[in-house]
Amino acid sequence: MSGNDAPQAPYLKLIKMTSFGAFTNEVVGPFSPHLNVVFGSNEAGKTTLASFVGGVLFGWEEARGNRNIYKPLNAERSGSLFFARDRIGDADKANGSNEFGEAEEIELARTKNADGLVGDASLVADIDKETFQTMFSLTSDELRSLRNTTDVTAKLLTAGSGTGASPAHALADVQAQLAEYTSRAAGIEHSIVNLTARQNELRARMALAADEAERFKQQDKEFHELEPRRDELNERLDELNNRIEALSAYRAKLQKLEEEHVQFIAERDRLREEEASLESTRQAQAHRVDAALMGLSGAEDRALRDRIDAYLDEQAKIGHRVDVAKENHAASKASYEALLESGDRREAEDRARRQRRVQVALSVVLPLVFLCAGVPVLIHGRHITSLSFTALGIGLIVFALLLAGAALVMLFRPSKADEERAERLENAHWVMLQDQKKLESCRSDQDELAEQIGAYLAGEGLSEAGGSLRRARALLDEAKDVRADATLFEQKRQACLARRSAIEDSLADVARQQERIYARIDLGPNATLVSLDAEIARRTQQRTSLLDTFEHMNRRYGELKQELTQAKHLKEFDELKLSYQQVRTRQNESARDYARLLLAKRMLEAAIAAWESKSQPEVYRQASRLLKIMTEGRWAKVAMTPEGRLQVTDAVKNVREPVHLSLGTCQQLYLSLRIALLLTADNVGRAIPILADDILVNFDASRRRGAARALTELAASRQVILFTCHEEIVAALQEADPQATIVEL
Repeated sequence: MSGNDAPQAPYLKLIKMTSFGAFTNEVVGPFSPHLNVVFGSNEAGKTTLASFVGGVLFGWEEARGNRNIYKPLNAERSGSLFFARDRIGDADKANGSNEFGEAEEIELARTKNADGLVGDASLVADIDKETFQTMFSLTSDELRSLRNTTDVTAKLLTAGSGTGASPAHALADVQAQLAEYTSRAAGIEHSIVNLTARQNELRARMALAADEAERFKQQDKEFHELEPRRDELNERLDELNNRIEALSAYRAKLQKLEEEHVQFIAERDRLREEEASLESTRQAQAHRVDAALMGLSGAEDRALRDRIDAYLDEQAKIGHRVDVAKENHAASKASYEALLESGDRREAEDRARRQRRVQVALSVVLPLVFLCAGVPVLIHGRHITSLSFTALGIGLIVFALLLAGAALVMLFRPSKADEERAERLENAHWVMLQDQKKLESCRSDQDELAEQIGAYLAGEGLSEAGGSLRRARALLDEAKDVRADATLFEQKRQACLARRSAIEDSLADVARQQERIYARIDLGPNATLVSLDAEIARRTQQRTSLLDTFEHMNRRYGELKQELTQAKHLKEFDELKLSYQQVRTRQNESARDYARLLLAKRMLEAAIAAWESKSQPEVYRQASRLLKIMTEGRWAKVAMTPEGRLQVTDAVKNVREPVHLSLGTCQQLYLSLRIALLLTADNVGRAIPILADDILVNFDASRRRGAARALTELAASRQVILFTCHEEIVAALQEADPQATIVEL
């Protein structure tokens, strides 16, 4: 590259999204320095791409509410913008050539907001984030208004004044410095207010320092007078402390003896109550059993238990026999009743009844048949005088009579099965009677033994058992326990008597010790704990008064000693005088600087007012021309009222404010105003691309073509990148600028 080459305005050439939203290591571009159209379907990432460019240049969006800040799940937002600066050689300029020479590449990158922008930050030094979002990053919603119109206009127009820095920025810096010179905030050393306050403070402190020197002289005199008084008070306090300690020690001993006396009295009363309780318990236990049982010896008790055990064995044997007899009687009775109700018997009776019915039927039917046959034959033989028929008739009649006789014999003859069944039933009944007799005999023996046991127990003093051997054993056990309790009660009573005697001796010893102590403390023969407490309280009150006086004297002594020691090394008065002179010097310097800043402020305000008076009419002239192009002459003029309100005038001179315009016309108004501002301040933010995210969606076809021509005019001096998902918008832009660069996502 030649040393005479002149740098051209940089432009955004490539976008690299290292980690942003859903994109990772995504490169978009290249872009041309004029009109660029990024075309992609919905959710292809157009809005993400526009947000990424603004985030790299001016910082990532912070999380507020439900706003999408495009932060990846497991990484930091990061990426780079690559700007190109093409150079044209001197020879090419002379020949009118538009061919670019070699290009210089500039990278701007960002990872964390705290790390700042990495790269040549001068590319974005002449605009701030608010101006970028208002003028360089356009959306359909952003075109409904132009917030802070006056401020943005002033920033752009004064930034384009051709000076090294924006007069608006310079004026803001001057105003900030002026505010510092009049601020009361701590830490601003050149503040005139703070310096005046510091000067007044030092003047007051100097007066106090002079008074303090005189005070130190008076304190030195007082310090030397306190020494002998401190020694005297200290001796008196030692005497009082010794006396109070002795009285407190005697008081503690007396208190302990008094507590022991009370404890001994309480213990003696408790032992008396315990003796009375033991005696009443012993008497109650003695009445629980018979007197004869209470007088049993150990041998008598064992003999009685052995006899009861023998009766228990005999009772168990008789009980066993009774149980066996009960079981046998129950079994024989069940066998007898079973025979009475058995199914064989009922079946035999049914069979006998059926046979009897058959026999009756045969004994009646057969004789009648033969009789009915014989009588007619007999009558017929006699009628015909035939001997054979007569004999046959007589024979049939005789045979019928024989059959009838045989049937009668069969009817009244007993059955062998009935005889066997009757015999079994009789045997079962006999066995049942035998078992019943045995049961009655066993029960009789059992009753006799019970009478014998009852008589024996009554004779031995166990009538309360009611003839129950187990109850008798329980009574013997209870009597044994009562005898043991009586022995234990007697032992406890003897122990209580011994302890009560010891307590009486202890009470006498306590009384003797109390008399000796009261004699030692010299409080008289009738001294008590109350009088001792009064003496201790009186001595303590004296000591408290002396301690207060002594502590006050010591505190004053220490304060005087410390202050006098410090006073020997004090140089504050000299330092205050030096500080006072330094503050006066700095106050004079701040006053001169404040006057220079006031002069600079007035000069900058006058310069900005003069520049705006020239530039602002040009802005509204350009805006009127662009709005007329977009609306095909429907709206012809854009102007600002003296009150600062925006107004538009149509072709027939009707004046409207933006709030009364349709959505599409309102967006066209603010788009034309932004393009006019950018055209007028053409050297402000030259490296920053104009980002337009689907700003033409609310325009009809004709007005879209007009807006495309206006954007093409802006793209002649600035880089424009328009994002859209509509093919008709792409076609309109290509129609307005056939050289437009199309980048597809």
